[in-house]
Amino acid sequence: MTADEVQVVEKSSRPRGMTAFVIVWAGQVVSLVGTAMSGFALTLWAYKTTGLATALAMVAFFGFAPTMLMSPIAGVLVDRWNRKWTMALSDLASALATAVTMVLLLTGRLELWHLFVVGAFTAVFQTFQWPAYSAAISMMVPKQHFQRANGMIAAAENGSGIAAPILAGALIGALGFERLWIIFLIDLLTFSMALAALAFVTIPNPPSSEEAHAEGMLRQSTFGFRYIWQHRPLFNLQMVFFGFNLLASLCFTVLPALVLARTSSSSAVLGWVQSAGAVGGLVGGIVLMAWGGPKRKVRGVLVGLFLTSILGTIVLGLARSTAVWIAGAFLMTSFIPVLNGSNQAIWQSKVPPALQGRVFSVRLLLAQISAPLGMLASGPLADKAFGPAMMPGGRLAGALGWLTGTGPGAGISVMFILFGLAGAVLSVVGYAVPSVRNVEDLVPDFDAAEAPVP
Repeated sequence: MTADEVQVVEKSSRPRGMTAFVIVWAGQVVSLVGTAMSGFALTLWAYKTTGLATALAMVAFFGFAPTMLMSPIAGVLVDRWNRKWTMALSDLASALATAVTMVLLLTGRLELWHLFVVGAFTAVFQTFQWPAYSAAISMMVPKQHFQRANGMIAAAENGSGIAAPILAGALIGALGFERLWIIFLIDLLTFSMALAALAFVTIPNPPSSEEAHAEGMLRQSTFGFRYIWQHRPLFNLQMVFFGFNLLASLCFTVLPALVLARTSSSSAVLGWVQSAGAVGGLVGGIVLMAWGGPKRKVRGVLVGLFLTSILGTIVLGLARSTAVWIAGAFLMTSFIPVLNGSNQAIWQSKVPPALQGRVFSVRLLLAQISAPLGMLASGPLADKAFGPAMMPGGRLAGALGWLTGTGPGAGISVMFILFGLAGAVLSVVGYAVPSVRNVEDLVPDFDAAEAPVP
């Protein structure tokens, strides 16, 4: 038997289609628990070490900014490479970063700048993960179930975070910061389970064209920009996400600092708030799985953005107690699976699978290029502008103190209220633009007619 014949037999004996997707999804659920625990532990470590919201913002920035530089190139490679092993490569890189962090912690050498470097390294490889995973879904799951599959992913992402902050907070409370390495060890074990799930299944790749491989890397890296610009309603939809992500990053980068500042650095309260957000996301994901999403997907996007801003961001800004923070976190994240799942289903239906790596990478870039700016600005805004202005006797304390109170954390509360209002206005403006509101009618599904592959 030849090597090709062995490969065919091996592939035919492995799970495929929806079954394969469920197995990969289950592996990601387990892995995300470990990742969420590590992220929670590092957030507490950074804030305890510096006491500044800017430190959290900088960690978030270095863990995100490289995706902006790598996305166009990553999209080209995702369309050329085996998507299953591309996902595995991303997981292996994340595991390596966790291992390095654990060694630095064990040897007493962990410093804040190490988190910047490790975060940037992980972000480079995670740039491949999202477009590969999104494009793989298009090949494994029937089109009519795209929203349900995206609901499952949202449930995995949020469900894994329900117990993770509480478990991590409890472990830190019991073991102390000097034994954070145990949390990283748990993270490494969960990575191995995700990799095992990937190795067990078959993920088909779409047929590619000789032209795509013949063109230079530079021209191929710009293909996603050209494709989205030529399909102007899709571009306009991305501009809505561009603005919303800027507003969201200005707030949620410093959410841990808000809770910690107003609770005398209580890791337990922060754990409950983050867990409430995870419960909300899980509920939203389950609802999307069972419901299948709105028939007009764009309504799920725009209404979801509006409700997230009004019932989530603004409520978190108004909160002065654990119960209201928990309610705000739950309401905010319960709508996110619907808006993200609906948006994802629009793109998966409109873009041919052979092009999705390049297009989805650029789509991610266009939607989130504003986020690094928000991350860099959020810390100084909290520490140098809104924070001092909302201290007793500050410039804004007299006018807004009745709404948020004054003192530590009050300035961040004002940020949440202002940027939440701006997000609600943005969603209304998006609905008022015909090319956004009618995007599903203006751009045909990829299987409605044979789409050429460049």
